[in-house]
Amino acid sequence: MTAQRREQTTEALHRRNMNIQDEEVLKEIEREVRMREGASKLLAACSQRDQALEASKSLLTCNTRILALLSQLQRMRKAQILQRAGRRPSDDLVQCMGKVALSDLRIPLMWKDSEYFKNKGELHRCAVFCLLQCGTEIHDTDLVMVDRTLTDICFEDTIIFSDVGPEFQLRVELYSSCVVEDFSLGALGPRRMSLLGGSLGCSSGKKIRAAFESAAICGSISSGGEAGPGSVSPPLSADLAALGPKYNLLAHTILRIEHVQDGFKTHDLSLAATEDSPFWLPLYGNMCCRFVAQPLCMIQPVTSGQLKVKLKEDLNCWENVYAVLRGQSLLCYQSQEDLESEDKPLLLIPIKKDTIVCVSERDSAQCQTIYISKQQREEETYMLTTHTPEDTQRWTEALWQHIYNMNQWKQCCEDFMKIEMPSSRKSITLKQGSLYHEIVTPSSPREGVVVPDLSVEIRTLLSSYYKESY
Repeated sequence: MTAQRREQTTEALHRRNMNIQDEEVLKEIEREVRMREGASKLLAACSQRDQALEASKSLLTCNTRILALLSQLQRMRKAQILQRAGRRPSDDLVQCMGKVALSDLRIPLMWKDSEYFKNKGELHRCAVFCLLQCGTEIHDTDLVMVDRTLTDICFEDTIIFSDVGPEFQLRVELYSSCVVEDFSLGALGPRRMSLLGGSLGCSSGKKIRAAFESAAICGSISSGGEAGPGSVSPPLSADLAALGPKYNLLAHTILRIEHVQDGFKTHDLSLAATEDSPFWLPLYGNMCCRFVAQPLCMIQPVTSGQLKVKLKEDLNCWENVYAVLRGQSLLCYQSQEDLESEDKPLLLIPIKKDTIVCVSERDSAQCQTIYISKQQREEETYMLTTHTPEDTQRWTEALWQHIYNMNQWKQCCEDFMKIEMPSSRKSITLKQGSLYHEIVTPSSPREGVVVPDLSVEIRTLLSSYYKESY
């Protein structure tokens, strides 16, 4: 009876946690819907082309976030149904999470000789930006104006996804909008957009329905509940379809763990537009960027504590040490004070993806020996003991988990990859250099007309609108 009550209590706590997660996702959906409503009002009131481009970009980004959150909510509801049906998740080892970062994004262009070198033909100009999605985390780059004077589309942003597993899929989408010089919204005029009414203050079901209506998700979510990557941008609602500039999907790709490399690398792009499209740009079909990863198991201590380590061939020669499992090493110090003073460790035991960890079955339960060795026989074998059976189990499980994480993250655990933290939003430079010139020749100060960073202004206005709505 006690076991049955314990199981019922566990299930009740699990249901409570799932309900809390539901509420958190619903709050995020509500926030994005409000942000989207604010962006639509700004777009209706825009009188300048650059402002309208930024507001329309914000609309598309909010719309994509809503679709991703709705897909996450659907997956969570499906998991709850499976839980009630008695299908529990597996008890396999939990994968370590980590960070991935994309920076120095360059997309080369392939203009015709008559356009680029002889400066002939109509000046075709587009506003472009990248949308990056990994799970429900979505980021966008700054807006860049592109015409035949540029040989590369350059995005200076550093995009960081801070909570991803080794099976991540980072989708990169390039959107483009044809820029019309004689921009005017006079026919529309400033008008009040009331898309959601009072539905946001009602129950969760009405919140979800309002989000679906706002995102116009008809045909955008596949039968499996995932936001299906299409060849066009996520659709806007009917009222918004008549407003402002339109962004269309120009190219896309998906980056996975096998694409991670500590350096500048080229990746293939899948083109989603043809030359007769007004938003078309002459892409080579690839992009260059720096794409790195930092698993948490490589940058944070996994576990630490007292151990006894055999230092010499004499089986009776053991040394009490304070050990820390971090990165590719088990660091053994004479005391915890030596660790805090950053002294060199007394012993460094390498921990690699092919390291074998086992516990001696011959020893007594009170004093078991942990053996650490490589698969190659010529490698040295290290022997450890702990002071209690509980510590032996804790260290053994920690080592197994750490080796499992290193195998899941593959090459990301071989060398430490530095992530450059994103700097504050920079002003947009209209004149950009060529990717070829940046690689072959020394960089030099660029000259050009600098325009205000309108994306900061748009985000500030949206943030103010969101605060005032409560």
